[in-house]
Parts: sequence; structure tokens; C-alpha cells
Amino acid sequence: MTAMAAQVRMAMQERQKGRTQEQAALRANLRSRHTVAKYEQLGQLPAELRTRRTYRTRPDPFAADWPALERLLEQAPALEAGTLFAWLTEQRPGVYQDGQLRTLQRRVALWRVAHTTPLLTLAQVHRPGEVLQTDGVWLSHLGVTIAGVPFPHVLIHSVLPYSNWEWGYVAQSESFLALRAGLQQTLAQLGHLPQVHQTDNTSAATHRLGVADRGHGAEARGFNAEYLALVAHFGLEPRTIHVGSPNENGDVEAANGTIQRGLVQQLLLRGSRDFPTLAAYAQYLVDLYRRRNRQRQVRLAEELAVMRPLTVAPQPDRRELRVRVSCGGLIRVLAHTYSVPSGLAGKLITAQVGEWEIGVWYGNRCWETLPRLTVTGSHRINYRHVIDTLLRKPGGFRDYRYRDDLFPTVVFRQAWEALCTRLPARRADLAYLRLLKLAAQTLEVEVAATLATLLAGTEPWDDATVAPRVRPRLDAPPELATGTVDLASYDALLHGAVEVGDDAA
Repeated sequence: MTAMAAQVRMAMQERQKGRTQEQAALRANLRSRHTVAKYEQLGQLPAELRTRRTYRTRPDPFAADWPALERLLEQAPALEAGTLFAWLTEQRPGVYQDGQLRTLQRRVALWRVAHTTPLLTLAQVHRPGEVLQTDGVWLSHLGVTIAGVPFPHVLIHSVLPYSNWEWGYVAQSESFLALRAGLQQTLAQLGHLPQVHQTDNTSAATHRLGVADRGHGAEARGFNAEYLALVAHFGLEPRTIHVGSPNENGDVEAANGTIQRGLVQQLLLRGSRDFPTLAAYAQYLVDLYRRRNRQRQVRLAEELAVMRPLTVAPQPDRRELRVRVSCGGLIRVLAHTYSVPSGLAGKLITAQVGEWEIGVWYGNRCWETLPRLTVTGSHRINYRHVIDTLLRKPGGFRDYRYRDDLFPTVVFRQAWEALCTRLPARRADLAYLRLLKLAAQTLEVEVAATLATLLAGTEPWDDATVAPRVRPRLDAPPELATGTVDLASYDALLHGAVEVGDDAA
């Protein structure tokens, strides 16, 4: 049994305490006293006695083909050993075995050490109260649901590098609206202002410069006007990182990983990833951040001592846009199309755009609140806004550009397809439009449930079949007998009131 350095060190310590070689060997779990005597005489540990081998113990199996592999690596240093091995086995079938891949991996690793100069991570000095780093990290992979519905979302995450104090804001996109809301909530929670706000090259804060403005290469980016107005409002200095250098935002990037791992563990402890409302989920994250920040209070106090107190009010959390409603009752807001109440067609409305919803205002009144879309080019057409026009022009339904939005659920599409198989096209379209009108006037879920029942059966049906089931006919109200009024009783009352008044006089 080879003696370990720790065993020899323990044996030497026992000898210094005056114990015999046999006792020292026993305490250090060595085989015999001769081992203690050997290292006591040499005065060295086992590792110090070893000599590093500089020769090969077996022939190099890749010696004949290494020059060709080396040329490939010089042309493309990113080539992996597995790719080179696969190429080599195709060029020299039957010469190499799969078990030799590890040998080639070691050979390629040695070549990279000698011939490549990778970028190194440079440790930075963080000064208290200087920088607040912000980045967006997607959490959709966590499987969080709101009332049972999958909830894709992004966390606008901010970190103070000196103390590692952190805060976050739940958003549905990495837009400027989300960045502004996240920064303002972080500053409100902190109560103080750093000198610099640093982001990566997100389009929420930066944009690609035009040809005339590029002074530092084609990838140079400049700050957006809205973002500059935001940081100027709080008296912050904007700073970004170089393109393709996420390591310059390393503190928040590292915190992104830790918050994801921490959130996974907390959700496992919770036993469920479903939350009743978005507000409940946001509060859950707030509680998590407060627990994580408890251990950072000492260094945070150092930062707060040199920061300016937050004295300015936050900017409005909504962006106002003036939009003209088209003749089709549609508006286009931030590259997305929405329908609005038909009465607003042709009007110039104000769209108050928030992170989660859009308010449609006209004449000092909010006429509609729409969920804000984030997928580029997407649209949301509410059938309640266009159903009256479609009933007057049923021929426009079949080729309507946004026809797919007029099927609220799968059952409605199945109903239309079933009608098309039994009725002529125009009659089928008209029947379906009447079903939509019925859903708009009553409850959509009741119409859907009725359609599901009829689709499961074999009897023919149409809109006239559905209407009585959703909105049953009421019986005629009973006739009430009208009584006659005797006005003499009122005269008697009035006469009595006059007599009482005369007596009182």
C-alpha cells in the first residue's frame, strides 16, 4: 500500500510528540514502522519523491496522421477532437478504434495550449455605489403557470456588483417599457441612486448606428433617445458593454444563473408551480429577493452611504401614442394589429401602452383595454368588434384577412367546418356569424358547450338550433288585474289635515 502524504505528515507529527515509530505508524494507519523510518530518514513527502515522466510509454497512434490534423486545426482552431476523429476514421477506415478518441482529445488539448491565445477573464475592482447592472433573463423554462395557463415571462434583473444586492421585475418582453419599469422599481426599493446604469446591447436601450455615425466599426451601437431621457431623469450615467462581450456584464450574468437555480429550489419546496394571479407570483419573487438580500446588508450599507438619495418621482409607466383607427376598425401599435370598438373607426385615438396592456382612449374615456402583444407581426381581432359589420356583409367573412381570429376556441372552428359540409358556403358563413353574434350577446362558454354537444351527435343543426338552447324563450308574463282608485278617500285625508291645522292655529 502506497503511503499518502497526509499519512506521512501525521506520522511525523506523532514522532515530534515523542511517540515511537510503531505508535506513529499505528496512528497514521501505515503498514509498519519501516515506512515511518524511511520518510523520517529522507525528510520528504511522497509527492516530493516522485519524478515526472517526460517520455511515452507506448507509441503515438496518431503520429502518421498528426501533420494533417494539425493543418486542419491551424485553419479552423474551433474544430473539436471528436470531429477530427470522425474525419480521420473516414479517411483511414479500419486504422483507428473508438477507444482511441480520448488519446486524440488529450493531443488536441495540448496543441491548443501551445498555439491558441484565448481571452482571459480579468478580475475587476468594484467600488461601492458606482454601478447598477441590469439584464433580462427568460424564465419560461421553469414551467410557472398562472391559474393553470403556461406563463412565458422574462425577469428584468438588476445587481449592485459591490454588495451583490439584487432586485427584479416580471415582464413579458425585453422592451423599453419593461426596462423602464424594472429600473424604476429597483431604484424605488433601493431608495438611492448609483452613479452608472449599465446594460448590454439590448434594443430596449441601444440601436445600431447609421453608416454616417459609425466611428468604431459596423457593429457600433448608440443609446436610444427614450433610454437617455430615462437615465437623465434620475441623473444616471448610461454605460453599455462591447458587442459580443457579455463577460463585461459578468456580475449580473452570474446572478442570472444563481437566481434561476434558487427559484427552481424554492418552487420544489413549494410543491407547485401554479399561482392564482400574476400579482401572487410577483409577490413570491419579492419575498425571495428579500431573503437573498438579508446576507448582503453590511456591504449594502457601505454602498448606500456613498449614494445619492432618490428624490425624483418615477416616470409614467405607460407610453402614449396617437393612432388613427382604420376604416376596418383596426389600430397598429408597436408593429402589432388590434381591433377596437367599431364606433371608433376613422377617429384619432390615444393608445396608452403599458407592459401588459394597452388602454384605448378617446374623448377622456377609456373605451377598451387590450392585452399587449409581443410577437412581431402578431394581431388580435375581437369578434365582438366586427360581428355587426360581418352580419351586414357576410360575403366578406370567408376571405377576411384575420378570419382565424374569429374562432374564439377550437369548438367554434369545428362548428364552422361542420356547417360547411352540410350547407352552401354563403348559408354556412351566415349561420356561423349568427352563432358569433349569439356568443357576443350571451355567454361564449355556453354557446361553446352547446356546440360541443351538437357536434358529438348525428342530428343536423344550425344557428336556429343553438339559439333556443342558449337563450330559452321566456313564458309570457302573467296579466295583472288593475284595481280602481277611489279619489274620495284622498279628499277625506286632505280635509282632515286642514281641520287639524285650523285647531293648531
